[in-house]
Amino acid sequence: MNFPVLSAIVLAPVIGVLAILLIPEKEELLIKITAAVATFISLALSIFIFLTYDRSVGGVQFVESIPWVDRFGINYTLGVDGMSLPLVLLTSIVIFTGVFASWDMHTRIKEFFIFLLALVAGVFGVFVTRDMFFFYLFFEVAVIPMYILIGVWGSTRKEYAAMKLTLYLLVGSAFALIGIIATFLYAGAPQHLGYLTFDIEKLATVHYDIAFQKFAFFLMLIGFGFLVPMWPLHTWSPDGHVAAPTAVSMLHAGVLMKLGGYGIIRLGIFFFPEGAKYWAPLIAVLCIVNVVYGAMVAMVQKDLKFVIGYSSVSHMGYVLLGIASLNSMGIDGAVAQMFAHGIMTALFFALVGNIYHKAHTREIARFGGLAHQMPRVATGFVIAGLASLGLPGLNNFVAEFLIFVGSFTIDKVVLGFIPFRALSILAILGIVITATYVLRVVQFVFFGPRKEEWDHLTDAKGIEMVPIVILISVLILFGLFPAPMTDLINIGVEPLIAKIQAAQAIGGVF
Repeated sequence: MNFPVLSAIVLAPVIGVLAILLIPEKEELLIKITAAVATFISLALSIFIFLTYDRSVGGVQFVESIPWVDRFGINYTLGVDGMSLPLVLLTSIVIFTGVFASWDMHTRIKEFFIFLLALVAGVFGVFVTRDMFFFYLFFEVAVIPMYILIGVWGSTRKEYAAMKLTLYLLVGSAFALIGIIATFLYAGAPQHLGYLTFDIEKLATVHYDIAFQKFAFFLMLIGFGFLVPMWPLHTWSPDGHVAAPTAVSMLHAGVLMKLGGYGIIRLGIFFFPEGAKYWAPLIAVLCIVNVVYGAMVAMVQKDLKFVIGYSSVSHMGYVLLGIASLNSMGIDGAVAQMFAHGIMTALFFALVGNIYHKAHTREIARFGGLAHQMPRVATGFVIAGLASLGLPGLNNFVAEFLIFVGSFTIDKVVLGFIPFRALSILAILGIVITATYVLRVVQFVFFGPRKEEWDHLTDAKGIEMVPIVILISVLILFGLFPAPMTDLINIGVEPLIAKIQAAQAIGGVF
């Protein structure tokens, strides 16, 4: 196919930005429609490539390549495989629903949608690029607009949260940049490739010295670990969730956090499997802290957004557990969890945003019996909560099952005395804690006697139902029929597993 479908996915939001720049500020409806059309184009094309990707062939497909800076081997090269394609689909779903979740916004909406679309263009770019220079460029484009979106349109302690988020992520990107430059120079040395290139496929063919792999993977782990977020580099994330406006919270938790996990897999493990093997015990230990600590803190929060924010920290720990397993089932589950968690948490934030917009508070103790006034919102929240605790029939169950099985099959000892299976069991127990805080929130906010104080609240209807219906449908669709997603992911993970097995054949600490 000659049509540059991946470029179209990336550029549709950019064209939307240019179109909005030409629209007068007072034409609010036209601005929102333009944003919806731009994101719908990306969504439609993402669904198209998801359905037409040739699973019998596998590998990188829909490839586009244009030379850019020959001297340094920088090329505008795009392509997707079984790992990146689900995340492209995730991004397009979350941004499309995020536009409708912001439909009632009336404060400087022209600038809001300009920055929102610019941010998502960067996210698309990270997932589709096959050039490490553009990977980092798009990565920065995806992060920087968050400062403005939170600082201008946010709520609780927005200036503090925006500054904290930006500083943390810039520190992380600095670590990643050092790793990228070191990899670029090492691979270009005469004894290796003998020429400079940022091409991810070519860089992956280099056999890096084990000492260098340990050094470079650690830089990638820390750099992208800030964005996962990996404990103890996580403290920016809940504050960012709480302060951000609804659509930005949806993108932040639903998509941006996945850039970290994707970066660790795509660059870290793909380039440095022996380095990943060396640092896997550290990842395994930290991920359990993510799961248990995040869930315990979520259980005592008083603000609805803080509950979901710390819940996201906990659930991203499962992604790290899958990565640490370094086997096919575990990494399949990690990628599937990134997709499932993205949909679930976007639904959570869309619902909380709907409540906050009408009640002007997110304090759990003030609510009670909201199911009487807002039955559709209550139903959506219960479904999201059931997905969060891994109910069979919803997408999260499939992903978490793969992670737990993949991690439980590892007969290794971490840090010299901790059985890996013990860590897997602790992660499974995290589901019990998750069920506790999810059911607590559902009980105190939606059930119980009707409170007359909230009789003025109206249920979600019309355009407000668009994100709720779409996100719930995706959770159920891939929960009942997971094979199209899991098979696709497995195809993308196979080349990675081959490299990991080759590294494990050498022997090592894990």
